[in-house]
Amino acid sequence: MKRRNGFCRRAENMTLWLNCEVVIVYLSRVMLDQNKRDTIKALASPSIFHGAVEASFKGARDRRLWRIDTLRGKSCVLILSEEVPELDGFAAQFGYDGEYETKEYGKLLERIEEGSVWQFRLTANPTYSSTNGDIKRRGKVKAHRTETHQREWLIKKAEHNGFFVNDDDFSVSESKFLKFRKRNGDTSSLISIISVTYEGVLRVTDKEKFKNALCCGIGREKAYGMGLMTVMRIGNG
Repeated sequence: MKRRNGFCRRAENMTLWLNCEVVIVYLSRVMLDQNKRDTIKALASPSIFHGAVEASFKGARDRRLWRIDTLRGKSCVLILSEEVPELDGFAAQFGYDGEYETKEYGKLLERIEEGSVWQFRLTANPTYSSTNGDIKRRGKVKAHRTETHQREWLIKKAEHNGFFVNDDDFSVSESKFLKFRKRNGDTSSLISIISVTYEGVLRVTDKEKFKNALCCGIGREKAYGMGLMTVMRIGNG
C-alpha cells in the first residue's frame, strides 16, 4: 500500500474508515505445495515470493504485506492488498492449481473498537539502531537476538500502534535468521534478517492507529514477509 504522511493512501472504492480515510482491503490465502522445486527455493529466499506477490497485481509494482504461515505441517502465503490479486499463476507455481481464496477484510476492521480484545499473530523483524556511542553518525540497524529483547520490542511497538500487550499475554513461537541472496541486475548481495513470530492476546487502545498497523504493517523488511499482523476477535476488554 502507498503511504501519505505515514498512513495508507485512500483507495478509489471506499468501504471503511482508516485514519479518517476510507479504504478497501483484501486478505488472500494460497496453500503451498512444499514438494515443488519453486516452492522450496522461495521458502529459502523470500525475495522470490516478494516478486511473485507483486506480479499478481496489475500496474506498477507496489509493496504489499505478505506472510508465510505454517500450521500442522501445512504452509500458506497470506497477502494483504488494496485490490483483488490475480493468483492463478502464483498458485500454479508454488501451490495447487486454483486453490486460493480472497476475502474482503473490511468487515473485520469495522468491528475494531477501543477496548476490544483480539487474538493475534505477527511475523516481524525486531531491530534496533546502534550508534556505538557516536551520536553524530547514523545508527546501524541490528537484530534483536534474545527473546527478552524481542518481547520488549513488541511491547514498545504496541504503544505507537494503538494496542496494548502484557508480557504474560503473548509468546514468541518462532525466531530464526533468514539468509539469502538478492539479485540486482548482474550482481547479487547477501541479505540476513531475523524473523520472529509472535502469538497472543492484545487490547486495542486507539482504533485508528491499530487499523493503520493492520493495513500498513509493523516494523522493517516488509518486502520479505515481515510486518503483517492478523487478528481474530475473542471478546470485549
